[in-house]
Amino acid sequence: MTTKLIAKNPTAYHNYEIKDTIEAGIVLSGTEIKSIRNGKVNIKDSYATIKDGECYIYSMHISPYEHGNIFNKDPLRDRKLLLSKREIFKLFGMIKQQGYSLIPISIYFKGSFVKIQLGIGIGKKLYDKRQDIAKKDAEMKIRRAMREKE
Repeated sequence: MTTKLIAKNPTAYHNYEIKDTIEAGIVLSGTEIKSIRNGKVNIKDSYATIKDGECYIYSMHISPYEHGNIFNKDPLRDRKLLLSKREIFKLFGMIKQQGYSLIPISIYFKGSFVKIQLGIGIGKKLYDKRQDIAKKDAEMKIRRAMREKE
């Protein structure tokens, strides 16, 4: 089955230390699917939680479809994620631990279905972010020196 990336969350790995990932489906309307096919989706500030035994994603912005008129939904509405009960119980147990969050990492088409990759992570402190930046900078300098050496 082919996968086509639609959108990535650029701040997910910068702000969180991702421990585990899980794939989920999303309940969407027809005009939302058409808008997603055009790439008009933003998951930068979105997050997911478990409410009443079901998983929901909040603050995911899907722009209204241009030709959708009365069928368009609210761009920031809460959307239900499709997970099995076992996966929901696992996520609920992880979220109850202090500091864990559900963060959307990417949205993609898997065949004809829209899927979302959720990350289970802990928020990074400022010094953790600085260490990551320093490590990436050092690796880049090493790669540059190796290329110049050849």
